[in-house]
Amino acid sequence: MKRPPIYVVSDSVGETVELVTRAAVSQFNGSSVELKRVPYVEDKETVDEVIQVVKMNGGMIVFTLVKPEIRRYLSEQAEKNNIRAVDVLGPLMDAFQELSGLQPLNEPGLVRKLDADYFRKVEAIEFAVKYDDGRDPSGILKADIVLIGVSRTSKTPLSQFLANKRYKVANVPIVPEIKPPGELFKIDKNRIFGLRISPEKLNHIRRERLVSLGLKETANYATIERIKEELAYFDKVVEKIGCRVIDVTNKAIEESANLIINYLQ
Repeated sequence: MKRPPIYVVSDSVGETVELVTRAAVSQFNGSSVELKRVPYVEDKETVDEVIQVVKMNGGMIVFTLVKPEIRRYLSEQAEKNNIRAVDVLGPLMDAFQELSGLQPLNEPGLVRKLDADYFRKVEAIEFAVKYDDGRDPSGILKADIVLIGVSRTSKTPLSQFLANKRYKVANVPIVPEIKPPGELFKIDKNRIFGLRISPEKLNHIRRERLVSLGLKETANYATIERIKEELAYFDKVVEKIGCRVIDVTNKAIEESANLIINYLQ
């Protein structure tokens, strides 16, 4: 036997109200109920149309409407026309408002906006990992931001910090023995940021790094001569690209990230 349809009504796309309704219907084993989604109900005229359709076809309404006046109007019209209407979101919002003392935004579609923001963040973090340390130069062409610098200038942690701000970041090490990838010269130079550091600071960082790895701190990697050679080559690359340079010598990751974001904006 076919049951009367359930109209799931929302002022957004209706995913939330449909999910809740399906969860309730699933408790009635073997029942065949047709769900009809009615999205983007944001004014009284649309409510009137929904009421007429439901009245003509029978069934009930399950709704999530965040605007109080539209929510109230639908409930009133449903009662006048002897239509059962279940408000999924309203009572919870009212209870939370009373408990917290906060005022709701009453803006439809915020859940989807939050979800989209979350997925953008995840995508940016995955991007930063994939295109870290020059692993794949093709990432340079897709990135919002490209960081270049010699070894141990905080390229990776800075990339991850910016990724948490939803920026897709690729970073490329600059080494005298390796020619910079050609992709660096194909993109807008304003998307590229060189990370400069003083030789003395870098010398200290590299020596500490070698010690932590159980290696001798006198290795060529950490000598001041090698460091100056690398930084001189870095300056040549930066000059050729014409990109902006940030001195990270005495800056926290947050400071460098804020500078980059401000330049971009």
